[in-house]
Amino acid sequence: MPKRPITHLRHVDFAVPDYDKQRQFYESTWGLTNVGTDGDITYYAAEGSPEQYVIRLRKSEDKRLDLLAFGSESPDDVDTLAQNLASSDVQLITEPGSLQTPGGGYGFRFFDVDGRVVEISADVEARQHRKVEEREAIPVRLAHAVINSPNPEGTRSFYERHLGFDLSDTLRHPAMGELMYFMRCNPYHHNLAITRAPHASVHHVSFEMRGIEEWMRGGGRAIRAGAEKIWGPGRHMAGDNLFMYFLDPHGNGHEYTYGVETLDEDTWHPHVYDISQPENQDQWGTAGPMTELITKALWNTPDPLFSAPPA
Repeated sequence: MPKRPITHLRHVDFAVPDYDKQRQFYESTWGLTNVGTDGDITYYAAEGSPEQYVIRLRKSEDKRLDLLAFGSESPDDVDTLAQNLASSDVQLITEPGSLQTPGGGYGFRFFDVDGRVVEISADVEARQHRKVEEREAIPVRLAHAVINSPNPEGTRSFYERHLGFDLSDTLRHPAMGELMYFMRCNPYHHNLAITRAPHASVHHVSFEMRGIEEWMRGGGRAIRAGAEKIWGPGRHMAGDNLFMYFLDPHGNGHEYTYGVETLDEDTWHPHVYDISQPENQDQWGTAGPMTELITKALWNTPDPLFSAPPA
């Protein structure tokens, strides 16, 4: 495989008006670790991940996705990517430079084709992490992010052309055409997916659990805490991973998953799955159908576009 300019998904940053309620969700319901607060910003880590944080939460009058953050191998790769994006008329928000967030590093920000903010960084100090123990129902790592787009074909093309993502699989419906693209920047089946929706927003953010037992226990804890479960438990066809979807207090989709497929990239050929066949949404048949109500809930509310967060 040719060298990709980015290596993995680092973190997802949200802004919310009910800051305290969202903090309680991440700490008491979802199982993330509060690793520090800076004014009206709190950072959350996954215990099994070397990333300094996987969620950044900012207090704001308005709910929004602040940014998606991806890793790069080296500062030279960061510089090269920034130069290539600028020469392709992609709007940079910041030039490459030292980052002032936990773990430091070197990076920059830009707007993707839909207008959401993306950060690329390298040389971020690894966090001291640990093995998640048997029956410990907390996330091991951030698995992937799924974004909504009114033009998923154009969004897919942007991430392929400029960031080196490859297509893993596609979901299609005979009456509606192609609905979802699963994209990867490493051998995991998907680090990013793009879904057709009326507007640009977050569909869901996914967290990998230690195993099936921990996945079920985590889901049970969220249910007992009163989190709204909207779909699952089940097992997807694309990615072959287990799924259980919840809404956080602000309506953002959050998923517990386990067993995301690792691909042999030299031999993998993308599939097109017809989701009018129920087994192509849920192999087990335990989750129930992906209804219009579930679809609209995961469309979420529109994000402000071409608008950088204050920090």
